Amino acid sequence: MHFGEIQYFGDDNDFIDTRAEVGLLSRNVVFKGDDETSAINEYGATIFIHSSGDDSLTARLGYIECTLVGQAA
Repeated sequence: MHFGEIQYFGDDNDFIDTRAEVGLLSRNVVFKGDDETSAINEYGATIFIHSSGDDSLTARLGYIECTLVGQAA
């Protein structure tokens, strides 16, 4: 079960969209930054994984290829 909704604050123009795409994939996945700008900007694709704040999150990434990802130190 996944939480996801649009939360409104104040008037209708103040909102946070907390919906996310979730998928169960049975094929290999390529996670790739932009070919033209990742090397120049030293900043590529990034994967964010968040818990609800209690440090109980466990994430397993398998069968993925990461190319042009991360950021320069």
